[in-house]
Amino acid sequence: MSIAEKIAWDDSLLPFQLDRADIRGRFVRLDGALNQILDQHNYPDPVAQLMAEAVVLTALIGQTIGFKAKLSLQIRGNGPIRLIATDYFAAEDEGEAGQIRAYASFDSEQVRAVDPFSQIGKGMFAVLIDQGKGQAPYQGITPLDAGSLANCAETYFAQSEQLATRFALAIAKGDNWRAAGLVLQHMPKASPLKVVAAPVDTEADAENWNRATIMLESVQQDEMIGPSVSPAELLYRLFHEDSPRVFDPQPVRFGCTCSEDKVRQSMSIYSAKDIAHMTTDAGTLTADCQFCGAHYVMDPMTLGKDA
Repeated sequence: MSIAEKIAWDDSLLPFQLDRADIRGRFVRLDGALNQILDQHNYPDPVAQLMAEAVVLTALIGQTIGFKAKLSLQIRGNGPIRLIATDYFAAEDEGEAGQIRAYASFDSEQVRAVDPFSQIGKGMFAVLIDQGKGQAPYQGITPLDAGSLANCAETYFAQSEQLATRFALAIAKGDNWRAAGLVLQHMPKASPLKVVAAPVDTEADAENWNRATIMLESVQQDEMIGPSVSPAELLYRLFHEDSPRVFDPQPVRFGCTCSEDKVRQSMSIYSAKDIAHMTTDAGTLTADCQFCGAHYVMDPMTLGKDA
């Protein structure tokens, strides 16, 4: 396998554009980064399946937010799988890796080996974007009533961005989990790389969009998760009529931003009495990161408002 093929398979995201159809997209494959996320906890397979889907969607959506921004998905329901939370931290500079993390909360006694999405129940699919200091955060919410996480993401783009969007996801478990995702978005001709409202509103646009989405629906799982078909080869197989143009791949890796300093900062709002209630019998205060499993042990005398 060549270096280029290895990069294309190992945790990377490939942006592309269909020049003849005014459609842009992203293709992502995840293996090592996904398994680092799942290995933090002993998730039942239905939970791990949904986690993998959410992580792929987060990477596909997060690639568009710009440098140094953060995109989060929060999927909350009233079923046995109560919460899936993901974060995508955009690269600091061009060529650097985007970082992704995720965790789930669930009732282990109630989770069953049936359709994972049905076990979330009624709830919400939320997209949150933090552009950093000085920028107002953004939040878009859609109900969990579309039948799958990918369909919920499509509904989010239709309602919040007025952007025609289609996703295809592939998740497989062998010795390890592997996942891939492909997204198409219809863009206006005047500004093909700018995210703006873009209804498919002309006959030519509709024909191009229908052709591309039909080809997207024809993709096979083994084509998506590889490794025998490279991302660039797959895009040509599917969309050769529309002249696919690929851009530089972006690496994606597991990453967590937790630290003892951040834990201490979060504790600064509590009084000495509150801190005392959190102190263990051993005379310490402990905190665990749900994303990466880091365990922090601190002296309560150094925490809180009065520290």
